[in-house]
Amino acid sequence: MTYSPFRHISSLFRKNSPVQLTFFLTKRCNARCSFCFYNAGRNTSGQQGTELSLSEIETISASMGKLLWLAFSGGEIFLRDDLDSITKVFYENNKPALILLSTNGLLTDVIKEKVETILRVCRKSTIVVKLSLDGMEDIHDAIRGKGSFQKTIKTCHTLGRLADIYPNLELGINTVFCSANQDRMDEIIDYVRGMDHIKTHTVSLIRGEGLKDVDLEQYRSTADTLANNLKNNKSSIYRFKGSRLKAAQDILQRRLIYETELRRKQLIPCYAGKLNLVLTESGDLYPCESFSMKIGNVRNNAYDIIKLLESRNAGTILKAIRDRTCFCSHECYMMTNILFNIRMYPQLMREYLQLGGS
Repeated sequence: MTYSPFRHISSLFRKNSPVQLTFFLTKRCNARCSFCFYNAGRNTSGQQGTELSLSEIETISASMGKLLWLAFSGGEIFLRDDLDSITKVFYENNKPALILLSTNGLLTDVIKEKVETILRVCRKSTIVVKLSLDGMEDIHDAIRGKGSFQKTIKTCHTLGRLADIYPNLELGINTVFCSANQDRMDEIIDYVRGMDHIKTHTVSLIRGEGLKDVDLEQYRSTADTLANNLKNNKSSIYRFKGSRLKAAQDILQRRLIYETELRRKQLIPCYAGKLNLVLTESGDLYPCESFSMKIGNVRNNAYDIIKLLESRNAGTILKAIRDRTCFCSHECYMMTNILFNIRMYPQLMREYLQLGGS
């Protein structure tokens, strides 16, 4: 029996407890993608620049309640030797329904070993491994480094064998939509559809300066293609409980991202800082991945997330978000803003029913 995502349904009405944590485990990376928004070259001098230890993470985790979604990011998360131990800590303390492991897929043997350990330990959580694939070999290697494409494909095949053994493993591909690949998105979409064991393909809109070079109409066309593929090929939906609702949300999310960037404003209420939190490898806490509204550092607050959220600074930040003084198109936060906004459910249910929801 797995942890049900529906146990968080009360958060539709009361936004008083975080249900999603994105934890940037490390800034270290073995790729040098030009569009990376998480600057691996940041100054790391002093205590605040060092990575949180396992014991520190245990205390942080113990300060939080149950989670719907735990997302590990970076940097390349599999460069942390203690990734499996960190995952176990959150599994035991916070019982996440879904655990997301995002990776560039370059460390095949390490990834296989760590993922299998996590699968054995975290049997009640769905383990979602998302591998980065930004285009066919020429484009992907130009973005991430020579030989990257073949290494990632090898990792896909290796993890595919684990998917036959562990029913709680979900494999997916994520593509960053940018100026380098926007003219050839159909190629990578068709390629991913033919990959064994890959259940979903997400496309994330580039952030930062690179966004100005993107053709939003091409992004909308890609969003339409992905939506049509979901509706015409329902086998490309995750297997976990509630996956069709998540697929319907994906369709709405991409439309909302397009409209948000087109109109350059916040279109629906944002729950960053209330339902969503972001923690960096050095202990800085933010409401979202914009990294412009720092709530504080856990090292200066007894590693207590709740204590930080009750601070005056957190209240000021949450008010600014509530007053819509900012906007973004970050996928993880759009997800929560849709799924936990009851006013979005008429649209969500229409898409759900078209996917054969029951």
